[in-house]
Amino acid sequence: MEAYIKQKRASPGMIQASDLQITRPMSGARGGRDLAPTHAYDGPLQFMTHSANPDEILPAKTTPTSGAEDLIQDIETTTAHEDEDEESTPIEPVATTPTKGKYGERHSVGSMRNSATPVSPASNTKSPQMPSNEREGDVVGQIEQWVTAPAHQGVLYKCRITRDRKGMDRGLFPIYYLHLEKDYGKKVFLLAGRKRKKSKTSNYVISCDPTDLSRQADGFVGKLRSNIFGTTFFVYDSGNKVNADTPRQDLAVVIYDTNILGFKGPRNMTVLLPGMTEEDQRVRISSCDTHQQGLLDSWKNKNTDNIVELHNKTPVWNDETQSYVLNFHGRVTQASVKNFQLIHDSDPDYIVMQFGRTSEDIFTMDFRYPLCALQAFAIALSSFDGKLACE
Repeated sequence: MEAYIKQKRASPGMIQASDLQITRPMSGARGGRDLAPTHAYDGPLQFMTHSANPDEILPAKTTPTSGAEDLIQDIETTTAHEDEDEESTPIEPVATTPTKGKYGERHSVGSMRNSATPVSPASNTKSPQMPSNEREGDVVGQIEQWVTAPAHQGVLYKCRITRDRKGMDRGLFPIYYLHLEKDYGKKVFLLAGRKRKKSKTSNYVISCDPTDLSRQADGFVGKLRSNIFGTTFFVYDSGNKVNADTPRQDLAVVIYDTNILGFKGPRNMTVLLPGMTEEDQRVRISSCDTHQQGLLDSWKNKNTDNIVELHNKTPVWNDETQSYVLNFHGRVTQASVKNFQLIHDSDPDYIVMQFGRTSEDIFTMDFRYPLCALQAFAIALSSFDGKLACE
């Protein structure tokens, strides 16, 4: 026994190190939100940018959990913080053996945690010249009427959305500002939107008055409301739900495909819009009217004569960058799960709307006929909102 003890003491000991990797908290992550003031846009009069990108998160060395455990934990956390304005933040995948999926190559189950796959702007692509028959749009008349009027054909409206998250209150409920971009860096304020604090589901008020974001304000022009799972969003104008004289009109429905844990790749979305007449006027559809069906019910019942159905353009897998890419023609510069382009199946080359990140709190939003500024802004706001059953 003494000889055995001497032998053990003489042999080198093995000590297992505990590697602690410190990573920056995820922007928008529950329990890890950075409440320090962020360099964002402060109101409708000035821009302040920040170089950090919350869509680029360093992977921590953690033991992968099963998909069911992640989903249960996500549901419990979401229930406890149902009033927070959470947004989906992608997790950069770790090096794993890629597998073939619906959209091409994607990483294995252990490489992602309840996050959708970000879409990157295509590299090495030159921004093409604007077609000779298409000009940049401008505001004509009163803003309150202009933001709800369909865009003119042959006109491209280049806009910018800025997210203001400065301060404790706005850290949880940011204010989003929409500006129309003009030459030489000039901007024209169009709309502002913010999520209501005391609401069972996501409910955004959209107004032309950036100082009063309430439904009683004179600048109130519409609202965006989601279902409890964040998979379907409804866009309405400022009409009254119960008043037959001024009934509320359905302006759009945004449907996100279910994508639990993000295994299906990038987001898939369907956008339903009221149809257009020969005079380029929007067909009036109201789900409050007992004599007709709303946008969603008509679409479900295959009554699509007065409905325009749009889909997001499917991103392409790039082997060089190992990511999904879309060509935003220089208007989008950073990868994000929120980046998308809307097209009609009959003409995939005609980009009805595109939206994407350029910095931490700055996003570009371009739209064309038949969208109006209110519809495009509401669709973009739906991309910011957390989606329980989508990622």
